[in-house]
Amino acid sequence: MKRTVTLPIVVLVAAGLLAAAPAPKKNNPDFDRMKSLVGEWAGKSDGGNSVTVSYKLVSSGTALMETLDPSGEFEMVSLYHPDGDRLMMTHYCAAGNQPRMRSAKSSGDSKTIIFSYVDATNLSGPSEGHMIGLDITFEDADHFAQKWNWTGEPPSKPEVFHFQRKK
Repeated sequence: MKRTVTLPIVVLVAAGLLAAAPAPKKNNPDFDRMKSLVGEWAGKSDGGNSVTVSYKLVSSGTALMETLDPSGEFEMVSLYHPDGDRLMMTHYCAAGNQPRMRSAKSSGDSKTIIFSYVDATNLSGPSEGHMIGLDITFEDADHFAQKWNWTGEPPSKPEVFHFQRKK
């Protein structure tokens, strides 16, 4: 009798544990591509200025932190994370604001991820200078480029950086 009572209880407990298991994470090809950047990179702007950037996974691998250090300027941080089948990023700018950008839906085969402005915190108005776009182009496993787009005062052209993995 004891064995017949124990078996149904074990089955119920196992079924409850399976029901409580988290749903599998959705695949996001662009986030997987961004994770390939983990490590240290050295580069130059189109104007010849030196810049370094590093990437590391944070928050149990659910976000990617970028630390951009343009020579002679202030260090800046951006965080990237999946948003369904897109990516979101928040750029903590040396200008003192925090623009948020979202990528287009991933096709999984493009070499470029294009982020477009969504909104910003700590921005007094649309004419205040802030980032409005970022294009990241993956050239090969050891080379990529970033094109940052700015709006407001002072006006500027896009800033392009070309990076090579440090070995």
